[in-house]
Amino acid sequence: MKPFYIFISIIFFSSFKIIAQTNAKNTKELKNITLDEIWNGTFSPERMNSLNSLNDDFYSLINYDRKTRAITIDKYSYKTLKKVETIVNTKDLEGLEYFSTYSFNNDESKLILGTDFQKIYRRSKKGTYYSYDIASKKLSKIGEEIQEPIFSPDNKNVAYAKNNNIFIKNVASNQITQVTNDGKINEVINGITDWVYEEEFAFVRAFEWNKTGTHLAFLRFNETNVPTFSMDIIGAENYPKQQVFKYPKAGEKNADVTLHIFNLSSEKSTKISLVDYEYIPRIKWSNDASTLVATTLNRHQNNLNLYKINATNFKVDVLLNETDKAYIDITDNLTFLEDNSFIWTSEKEGFNHIYHYNFKGNLINQITKGNWEVTNFYGFSKSKKTIYYQSVENGSMNRGIYSINLKGKNKKLLSTKTGTNIAAFSKNFNYFINTYSSAKTPPIFSLFSGDGKLIKEIKNNHQLKEKLSTYKMSQKEFSTININGNNLNMWMLKPLNFDETKKYPLLMFQYSGPGSQQVANKWNGSNDYWHNMLAQKGIVIACVDGRGTGFKGAEFKKSTYLNLVKYETEDQIEAAKQLAKLPYIDNHNIGIWGWSFGGHMSTNCILKGNDIFTTAIAVAPVTSWRFYDTIYTERFMRTPQENTNGYDDNSPINYADKLKGNYLLIHGTGDDNVHVQNTYRMINALIEANKQFDMFIVPDRTHSIYKGKNTRLNLFTKMTHFIEENLIKEPAK
Repeated sequence: MKPFYIFISIIFFSSFKIIAQTNAKNTKELKNITLDEIWNGTFSPERMNSLNSLNDDFYSLINYDRKTRAITIDKYSYKTLKKVETIVNTKDLEGLEYFSTYSFNNDESKLILGTDFQKIYRRSKKGTYYSYDIASKKLSKIGEEIQEPIFSPDNKNVAYAKNNNIFIKNVASNQITQVTNDGKINEVINGITDWVYEEEFAFVRAFEWNKTGTHLAFLRFNETNVPTFSMDIIGAENYPKQQVFKYPKAGEKNADVTLHIFNLSSEKSTKISLVDYEYIPRIKWSNDASTLVATTLNRHQNNLNLYKINATNFKVDVLLNETDKAYIDITDNLTFLEDNSFIWTSEKEGFNHIYHYNFKGNLINQITKGNWEVTNFYGFSKSKKTIYYQSVENGSMNRGIYSINLKGKNKKLLSTKTGTNIAAFSKNFNYFINTYSSAKTPPIFSLFSGDGKLIKEIKNNHQLKEKLSTYKMSQKEFSTININGNNLNMWMLKPLNFDETKKYPLLMFQYSGPGSQQVANKWNGSNDYWHNMLAQKGIVIACVDGRGTGFKGAEFKKSTYLNLVKYETEDQIEAAKQLAKLPYIDNHNIGIWGWSFGGHMSTNCILKGNDIFTTAIAVAPVTSWRFYDTIYTERFMRTPQENTNGYDDNSPINYADKLKGNYLLIHGTGDDNVHVQNTYRMINALIEANKQFDMFIVPDRTHSIYKGKNTRLNLFTKMTHFIEENLIKEPAK
């Protein structure tokens, strides 16, 4: 095989001579992208409001009328996309002028409306909630400062959490039953996940009604012995406040999590005896009202059980067991059919695919097959006996929508364009609204029939595309690069007036975390605009998805197991060295930047790759996996006690003395996810090594460093100046 740089020259050089000549005439007439425009919404695409699919081919949207200042929930037809009625209007609600969330009960006769929210962590919040009866238009308050209210399937009750306990309120009588009473902050949580479950298993409500509303299953978290983390919140007062919460770092004690079932008629809870588990990441009632299914994982997260639990006699049986040499990811794809057979997705054959099992746990058949990944399971149509899913069958950088029958036959591609397609199906799968985008095309929203026929384009963002045509915008060039024996996906962005005879500094961008993807054929938003702005200042931008990233099979993704960041760093360093051989790259000016896991990567690269990288920006980086949480870190590394070298050999605080280039370290002090402790320890290591560096500490900001006036604008202005001063050498005027 020819060296990568020769391949690049053959593919791109001839075309760029023509393009460069043409563009040179036009670039003077085009406008430069500014930082203000990136962050003030100038380039924001039009989007559809989040819709809820309803019965009988209808959906609902929440709308705001600027003239009347009324908030409405309106019902629309999938078939015509026209509004057929207004379900709720705040002008008609006495005592409730505003709400921002809503959810229907099962038969869509009632609503829960939420307002006055106080954010807790990434997904969790508490607020004031109301129930609304659509027929009678009666509004009644459920409670204040409560979490996750949900109607019982028989519509008689609402279950919710408050102050770490679970309550059930009767809709007719307003009588409240307290299910648990031992909840206490930083000790016991009932029905709501702790910090690490919320962040890493991605759910908050840890209680579920059975199909008839007679039983409520819930998780109880005893986090008394979990170590406590605290952060000073500066705020606007004279004295800071402390935020104190339980956070199990790698190798430390997790909360003791137990499963319970509450019987409404007897008003008694029963603890369910499960064995050999550390985590209960999912609970779900089957279509049999007396049978609950709980998912458990061991601490290494490589041994998963589905337990079948009888809610009458509390007998527990193993429904399904799955093991892996590395780890097993948790999804929400478990779906019970009418006969209680179930759909399950698994990587057990090397790629994520769909399987059909009976309720004894016996495999009926593997529905999808091939050296490609199922990336989303949308559901099953009972009437059509058809499954709908999203996959990368047309290339790991693309997403297509497909249907297939239960026997794995009659597969059909439903989406029509190559790029990224995301479907929102009606409840009966007669229609879906497809969101399509590509690297060249902002989001297009279209209505399709369930069999893939395009009915109507809803929104196309043509105005945004026309606006962008007046700016200096380069197109991403997708390719692959052979690094350490693997063909890795890559994109590159060059200045519009690119001249192959000149030398350009290179800035690499990556995230690189397990199962992630940055090289994707989709519309990406603010980072792409910033990269384009930098490209027009005379920088080539490149992004490479190295080993450990997703959608190319389990072996590729799990190749970094027990050595997190080692191989990912090696791939970025080697990619930089190969790109540096390109005749138009200035090999003395190569930078890299990333956020979170990507910040850890950029830090590693400028230290271990100090012979190739001259500049790096690390935003909110992990600097030692010893500082990060149990579930995420141990999934890929096991515990520090078991894998000391895996943790320490790749932690940049242990080789800060290797710093030679320009390094900017950025962190928010209110980051409850990747604690600012990571950056403070890195700072100390650099001081001890007598290394000079730059830093930008942002008070009270969380992991996203977003909240507050001009926060992102100020942050990216800082980053832009750093790049201009250290990578371009001659800052653009």
